Amino acid sequence: MPNLGFWEITAIVIVALLLFGAKRLPEIGASMGKGIRDFKRSLTETQDAVMGDDSNNRRMIDGSSNSQGNGDTSQSSGEPRRLSQ
Repeated sequence: MPNLGFWEITAIVIVALLLFGAKRLPEIGASMGKGIRDFKRSLTETQDAVMGDDSNNRRMIDGSSNSQGNGDTSQSSGEPRRLSQ
């Protein structure tokens, strides 16, 4: 994909202004930004649901868990510990 120069970007902005108008462009930008944020959030939630929230497991692997000293190795979630990312 070729790089866009100053004149190409200027032409795109002028065409966008002619098509949508000066009042509508900020609304379009805001709605696109909101859509991208929602999409990223849904991807993160889906990834967390598939992979599981392993923050408790990380604490247990790092040795910073409260149950380290009493010899209790059971987990409250019932899932096996993940040893690698």
